[in-house]
Amino acid sequence: MITPTWRFILSNPVNFLAFGFGAGLSPKAPGTVGTLVGYPLYFLLIGYLPFNIVLIALTALYLLGIWLCDVAGKAIGVSDHSGIVWDEIVAMALVLCFSPQNIYGYVGAFLAFRLFDIVKPWPINLIDEKMDNGNGVMFDDLIAAGYSIALIQTIIHFFPQYQAI
Repeated sequence: MITPTWRFILSNPVNFLAFGFGAGLSPKAPGTVGTLVGYPLYFLLIGYLPFNIVLIALTALYLLGIWLCDVAGKAIGVSDHSGIVWDEIVAMALVLCFSPQNIYGYVGAFLAFRLFDIVKPWPINLIDEKMDNGNGVMFDDLIAAGYSIALIQTIIHFFPQYQAI
């Protein structure tokens, strides 16, 4: 196993992207720091593209992430190294697409996604354990994003006032 450094991630654009432009090098909670990088990605996409094209772009970034995470994982010697955060970035941007566009929605999206990404309820835990390649790295976060979106939409259903604040 290689210890990731700035030299490592700057040595190859794949590593740079997989490690979230350096966010994955955070000495504490790299997944949480990587999740925060999903916000500028989301605001960049939603600021310039129609919603349906944002979803297509996120699908493309997800598919790209399968390859990025696989290549970076093999380069470092750990398929799902905690510093590989491309999966959190793309998943967080997806959750933001279906969250209220206000401070409550932005904070709630973060808390919901981190909860499901850390706790890893079924089947996230199985995917995390059984799939040790780029597809597994990306897929468990996609399911965590799905759980987060379901929770947020349920809250909106019962408390619609949070959508309008």
